[in-house]
Amino acid sequence: MTANSQPPASATVPEAAAEGPGEREVTLPVLVLLALVVGVVAAIGAIIFKYMIAVIYNFAFHGIFSFDLDPNAYGDPSVWGAGIILVPVVGGLIVVWLVQTFAPEAKGHGVPEVMFAIYHRDGNVRGVVSVVKSLASAISIGTGASVGREGPIIQIGSSFGSTLGRRLSLVRPQKIILLAAGAGAGIAATFNTPLGGVLFAVEVLLPEISSRSFLPVVVATATSTYAYRLMIGAEAAFHLPLWQQLPQQLAVDVTEIALATVTGVAIGLASFLFVRVLEFSEDTFEKMSNPYVQNIIGMTGVGVLGYLFLLTTGQYHVLSVGYSTIQDIIGGNNLGFWVLLLLFFGKLLATTVSLGSGASGGIFSPSLFMGATLGGAIGAAGAWAFPDAGHSVAAFAMIGMGAMVGASTSAAMTAIVMIFEMTRDYNLILPLVLAVAVALGIRRALITNDIYTVKLRKRGRAIPTDRSTNMVLVQPAREVMARNFLVLDSDMKVTEALKLVKIASNRVIVNHNGRIAGFVRFAAIPYEADRYSHETVGELLKTDFVIASEDNSLNSVLTRMSRRKRSYAIIIKGKEAGVPRPEDVTGIIDRPELAQAMMKNHYS
Repeated sequence: MTANSQPPASATVPEAAAEGPGEREVTLPVLVLLALVVGVVAAIGAIIFKYMIAVIYNFAFHGIFSFDLDPNAYGDPSVWGAGIILVPVVGGLIVVWLVQTFAPEAKGHGVPEVMFAIYHRDGNVRGVVSVVKSLASAISIGTGASVGREGPIIQIGSSFGSTLGRRLSLVRPQKIILLAAGAGAGIAATFNTPLGGVLFAVEVLLPEISSRSFLPVVVATATSTYAYRLMIGAEAAFHLPLWQQLPQQLAVDVTEIALATVTGVAIGLASFLFVRVLEFSEDTFEKMSNPYVQNIIGMTGVGVLGYLFLLTTGQYHVLSVGYSTIQDIIGGNNLGFWVLLLLFFGKLLATTVSLGSGASGGIFSPSLFMGATLGGAIGAAGAWAFPDAGHSVAAFAMIGMGAMVGASTSAAMTAIVMIFEMTRDYNLILPLVLAVAVALGIRRALITNDIYTVKLRKRGRAIPTDRSTNMVLVQPAREVMARNFLVLDSDMKVTEALKLVKIASNRVIVNHNGRIAGFVRFAAIPYEADRYSHETVGELLKTDFVIASEDNSLNSVLTRMSRRKRSYAIIIKGKEAGVPRPEDVTGIIDRPELAQAMMKNHYS
């Protein structure tokens, strides 16, 4: 570049850059409308998935074709007798073939793959995943694998949200919002818990919380819940008879609080055990090179375990989602302390082996099952120890459900709100909150990663275990920017500029005919005297910058840099109206400033 040459257009009009090739950002009302569509599709997906499970279960267990299946009621024993042991094996082999052939992401419990897509794949979830995941999971659940149905629904909803965002060429943040909205909508429709669906998306999936992300998620979850109710009905996931709700207390019951604390401690240890055993199971089965061999060994064990429970208790209990057992416990049938404890360990083993050996399904329902059995066992022990206190096995089963979900997934608020939405019992809130908090605290003290993030950590692609508001982002630009800069003309020789510049610290704003043409940081240039002896400052400048006011927050500056794919910001005094001049520049925000600001925020 010579003294009389013009700098690139992007240098003189820095704000004219586009979002990037093929990307666009829609307004919030449009995004909300898209979230509504995602919610409807998630509800339809949940309904189709429900009937797929019914058809496969009826055929696999009873040899009949029927859409009629009440997951909350015990069914008749299978017509195959001891042959039921092989049903999970046959179903598992089909699942392994589907996953291996069409979508490896469909293996396992689904949510880690969605989280991986958010943090490491720009929110991209392949559309084929929803199809394969729904079919594979329906086969797994329908043939007796000890997994839940919410994981597939989360992947179905998130896959559609992501696919819709990609088809519309939305920017990455909005694509992720639709993905999270689809996942939350799936949870909401599955359990008839709209608030729980919102909080699940917020606590587990969304990297940041704001009105632009929260509102679409709310719309999607509300829409999916209403659509599901219109087509299926408004029944709760579990039925709690009114006479079994906790009696209204005029004061705090000390023994109830003590038992809630004990429940929290026990569930905290149990959730730690769940994470570790699942991790061990996945590692052990992965050492077997052939996925079909993995499945045959693992699912044979699950089939045997289910058949042993049938012989000893009269029900399969640990096979499939296990809603009937949960309903039995909270419905008032006291199974007894030792049976409940045995059911807890049986479900723990069946679920971890199912997922480790290649089954496709979620861990939310198994967590509810384990929480209900262990919490119920503590409630039974409390009723025996304090016969006059009126402690209910059903109440502590529900407290255990919330604590197990909250501790295992780190979604404490989701667990509390979902249990409340399922029971509608205000008296349950105080002991429930206490148990969830204690359980989560103990699990976090024993292991930082939860049932979702431990899998990603082992891949070497971890996500943040704590996602909180970054206070550094609210700082004004003036508090972050570097002030050690010089303004030099674009036609100045590099050799002359080096006499004025402190290479280790100074930055250079390049002036071209009274306008800001660009920026030079000599410390980042491998300087060779002979190479640059005849060149000008203008020939070294960078033009990938944005202009921002010193009153702008760092968050707004970073957002603008990201959207325009720029690497630094030139900060000016006053407003950004008109064409900024070199004399208006007050500072620079480049990589060193951003790094320093983040480190100061993290360690202060």
